[in-house]
Amino acid sequence: MTLPLGLDYASALIFALTGALAASRAQLDIVGFMFFAALTAVGGGTLRNLMLDRDPVFWMADPMPLGIAALAAVTVFFGAHLLESRLKWLIWLDAAALAIAVAAGVSVTRALEVSAPVVVVMGVATGTFGGLIRDVVANEVPLVLKQGSFM
Repeated sequence: MTLPLGLDYASALIFALTGALAASRAQLDIVGFMFFAALTAVGGGTLRNLMLDRDPVFWMADPMPLGIAALAAVTVFFGAHLLESRLKWLIWLDAAALAIAVAAGVSVTRALEVSAPVVVVMGVATGTFGGLIRDVVANEVPLVLKQGSFM
């Protein structure tokens, strides 16, 4: 397994957990958990791949991130009630996923030999877009845009 692929899988897992936690906070059914987990898991990488004109998009070429998201959704669906604060876990996992996904985005983009500003923008897009779209779909102010949300 290559480093970019490992980072994509790791960020998909952690972002899927945050998506499922958001679904739990919204009291959705198992289908909602799956939707939020998948949307969050592949959102940033999908934007990155579309902007870089990489064909096919990573999860279409290798559907493993969708399987990872489904497993995360089921795990959270049956285990979220054991957590004292789903929001606290969501914030911590979001921060961890952000760090991993930015590294994934940078790694994938550097391999394409594009300019440094493009590498930086693609790293940020990969790390933030999945969580942003999760929060928008959940009708929440995106965590990454809230002042002091990680303190």
